[in-house]
Amino acid sequence: MRTLKILTFSTLFPSSVRPTHGIFVETRLRELLKSGQVESRVVAPVPWFPASHPRWGDYAKFAATPASEQRNGLDVLHPRYLLLPKVGMTAAPLTLALGARAAVQKLIDEGFDFDLIDAHYYYPDGVAAALLAKWFHKPLTITARGTDLNLIPQYALPARMIDWAARRASASIGVCAALMDVLRGRGHDPARLHVLRNGVDLQRFRPLSPADMRADLGIDGAPLLLSVGHLIERKGHHIAIEALAELAKIRPDARLVIIGEGEERAGLAALAVRLGVSEKVRLTGALPNAELLKWYSAADALLLCSSREGWANVLLEAMACGAPVVATDIWGTPEVVAAPEAGRLVTRRDGPAFASAISELLDAGVDRLATRRYAEGFSWQATTEGQLELFSGIAKKVCHAT
Repeated sequence: MRTLKILTFSTLFPSSVRPTHGIFVETRLRELLKSGQVESRVVAPVPWFPASHPRWGDYAKFAATPASEQRNGLDVLHPRYLLLPKVGMTAAPLTLALGARAAVQKLIDEGFDFDLIDAHYYYPDGVAAALLAKWFHKPLTITARGTDLNLIPQYALPARMIDWAARRASASIGVCAALMDVLRGRGHDPARLHVLRNGVDLQRFRPLSPADMRADLGIDGAPLLLSVGHLIERKGHHIAIEALAELAKIRPDARLVIIGEGEERAGLAALAVRLGVSEKVRLTGALPNAELLKWYSAADALLLCSSREGWANVLLEAMACGAPVVATDIWGTPEVVAAPEAGRLVTRRDGPAFASAISELLDAGVDRLATRRYAEGFSWQATTEGQLELFSGIAKKVCHAT
């Protein structure tokens, strides 16, 4: 079997200045490359910005991103594209494709004449990739990951562009079945809709001694609850604080650690004060995986109070470290939390409902070894095998057609 050449395309990909941005895309690709049957180059565009200065925040990071780099053995190009104010949402697919076109041509000119484009995130990335696939006469797969299909199709023009890209793609991939149900409901061919879930790195995320980790992190009190993710409304960190306030009535030693950074930070801190739990809540900011490992191992449970999720990686990361989860019963989450040892699902997204589920989980007793064993059923092997079968089939069809 010949080596498949894959062009991975997404704005969701880590760089030297944003090392955790889109790390789930890089992880899936790295696991695929371990098969030895695939060769890949990555085109990960970033918005154009004129200068790098700390005062510009993420925009400064865009400017500081190198034009090309190598990450974990992967060659990555970061072409610039124009992200226009106000009209950016509707114009982004075209400006993204135009910005990346020269980089894709460069790869071909240098001898990497790829078999297919593997795009991640349906809008604008998947639509841009569909344009590139048309221009370069290449087949295409697009992976949906969450808000790209459970939120963006609410907007009429992006929805039409998503439908066009789905018709152009040889296959659409969802990290959970619920996302492919969206495309099925929009009338797309079920034969071209595939579910290839994310796995978890069982070596990177592994159980460490909870007592040792609590001592190392300077944590006292129990239970210790975590809420991990960007500090934005839909992640529901405010509900985690409300749940802690309810739980504190019967478990006054309970603590909550919120890991992440974002626009809601000041509001979350103010909410903790207003509910009288500020001394029980710690906001750490964003943390690297090595630190997350310690917190997951120290925690009694992870809370995920989101209003939307595709396949939330934090769920499996926590479970791989032995911490069960309490999560909103939405989208792909029931596909992850499907047994008592994994945790509990909450149908009503508010503080009291989460507090009740947390209390039920803790009263039943946390069996960290059972939770870890459950997570071990989510290795990357099945996803890698599914990709190889799908990509090989697409490449063979192209060969036969020519």
